[in-house]
Amino acid sequence: MANAARDCQISEVDVFLRRFRAPKKTIGNLDAESAADLLTAATDVVLIVDRKGVIRDVAFGSAELMKDVAGDWIGKAWDQTVTAESRPKIKSLLADLDSESDARWRQVNHPSKAGPDVPIVYRTRPVGEGRVVALGRDLRAVEALQQRLMEAEQSMEREYSRVRHAETRYRLLFQLASEAVLIVDADTQRVVDANPAALQIIGSASRRLVGRPFPEGFDAAGQRAIETMLGTVRGTGRGEEVRATLSDPERVFLISASLFRQNESSHFLVRIRPLIPEAAGAEARDGQSRLLEVLEESPDGLVVTTPEGEILTANRAFLDLAQLAAPEQARGQPLDRWLGRPGVDMRVILANLRQHGSIRLFSTALRGEYGSATDVEISAVSVNNADQSCLGFTVRNVDKRSAVEGRKVRELPRTAEELTDLIGRVSLKDLVRETTDVIERLCIEAALELTGDNRATAAEMLGLSRQSLYAKLRRYGISDVADDA
Repeated sequence: MANAARDCQISEVDVFLRRFRAPKKTIGNLDAESAADLLTAATDVVLIVDRKGVIRDVAFGSAELMKDVAGDWIGKAWDQTVTAESRPKIKSLLADLDSESDARWRQVNHPSKAGPDVPIVYRTRPVGEGRVVALGRDLRAVEALQQRLMEAEQSMEREYSRVRHAETRYRLLFQLASEAVLIVDADTQRVVDANPAALQIIGSASRRLVGRPFPEGFDAAGQRAIETMLGTVRGTGRGEEVRATLSDPERVFLISASLFRQNESSHFLVRIRPLIPEAAGAEARDGQSRLLEVLEESPDGLVVTTPEGEILTANRAFLDLAQLAAPEQARGQPLDRWLGRPGVDMRVILANLRQHGSIRLFSTALRGEYGSATDVEISAVSVNNADQSCLGFTVRNVDKRSAVEGRKVRELPRTAEELTDLIGRVSLKDLVRETTDVIERLCIEAALELTGDNRATAAEMLGLSRQSLYAKLRRYGISDVADDA
């Protein structure tokens, strides 16, 4: 019983194997030729090795594998046919022969004549008279499948992350919007979702808004107007804004809607805006007046210019940065007069405003009337209305930040934008050298991505030795460059 139990036992590394119970009876005595044919047919490579680890004979199960591995192995030490990191594993395979436990499968890598190393998993068995049979299986097909699986999982994870981030941004915007917004099912005309502003306007503590029919809660005239507007939107995709009165409490709102599709169903995006009475309008104007006072006292420089860049007004913080005593000294002057790179910065800013409508955190310097220079970040927006178009600029003093991070100016820039920011601060010679470093880093990262972080293949693609590639990886801090075990 003990022998039977031992024969049926399946070890951790041999989960796909089961030994014959009576091989002498079922197979019989095989001659050497038959045994060789069976071994070659059952595995991808078979080695006959002596106890000193010298290969005495070899057979390949496929012509492709025989072409891929380098050189003639017969007469060579087994550990000289593998890569350096695999040599301790060869010693372990030979040492397993003296162990009472079953020999383990161990993966080693053989150098290839062209392309990446060839991974082979070996298991050794003694066959008497000081000879050892090493049975090997080619792992390249398994490795390719694992690589494809990993890439598919990474792709799914990236897509899931993108969708999750988009949903988070949507929920945040939906929850923080001051305007009441409802999502209404176009077929059942019931509320699917509502933001807090909508709950505050037309919800109640006793009745949930989600799931209720829309436009329930408005007066009869308002409901008819909303129904007509929704029908127009359903048919044409757009409709005019309508006025409706909420029954309890009695308040007047402006209702608008747009149609969109989601998960093969149509929904209305309904916006509800209160009709501001005269008193509220006066409060709003008072609020705008207070806002202007705050902007005037802001610690960041604020400037309003014409579309061509001539200053219309500026607050006290900007006057201090430009070393001006009164707003009249700035009014009518081009803002370019005080920027760090005359004729360059303002042209870039105006081009981006015309194309995108706004810019953020544009790094430059501001020159004062008496020769001072201050590192600043500029954000700007283009405002277009029927009365007069203008440009608004915020100018933030970042001298303290520059003092802390000044040492980083000489470090390797990572993007084209950072290189552009160095123009005027770094010599052309240094800029060209740093640009070369950026290109070299990008090429190495691209090669690692294309090869699935296989550094041997990446080095070959780049025409580098492995040692040179590892040195560059350490230089740029791209990844851990320790050799794989």
